[in-house]
Amino acid sequence: MIERRMLLQVAGALMLPGLLPRANAQKAELVTVYKSPTCGCCGEWVKHVRAGGLQVQTHDVGDVSPIRDRYGVPSALASCHTAIVAGYAIEGHVPVADIKRLLIERPKVIGLAVPGMVVGSPGMEQGTPQRYSTLAFDARGYRVFAQH
Repeated sequence: MIERRMLLQVAGALMLPGLLPRANAQKAELVTVYKSPTCGCCGEWVKHVRAGGLQVQTHDVGDVSPIRDRYGVPSALASCHTAIVAGYAIEGHVPVADIKRLLIERPKVIGLAVPGMVVGSPGMEQGTPQRYSTLAFDARGYRVFAQH
C-alpha cells in the first residue's frame, strides 16, 4: 500500500506543468482574434480555427490597424483580421495547420500572414481556389512558411 501511494505521488509530481511535455500543446493555446463585426469571411476563418481544435476568443473592433501596428505586422502583409496566439501575430486567412506547426516549431518570427483575401484560403472558400503562400515574418522581412 505504501509503495503504491509513493508511486502515485511521484507520478503526480511528474505531471506538474513544465516537467513533461503535453501531448497536444497547441490545444492549450488561446487564439485571440481582432476582426470587424460585419466581416463574414473573418467569422468563417474563426470557425476553421475552432474546427481545427484551437480555442478562440473574438473581439469585434472598428479598425484592426492599431492591433497590427502593436504586434509588428507589416502593412504589406495586411488582411482583414489579426489574431494573437502564444505571442505570435497571425494575419489573415492562415490555415490552422500552419498555426499548429508554428506552435510546435516555435521559430523566432513575429508571426504568420496570408496577405490580402485569397480565394480558397480558410474562410474564403467561394470561387475557384488560388494557390497562395503563408509567410513567416520578422523585423527583417518575410519568407515562405508553407504553400497551398
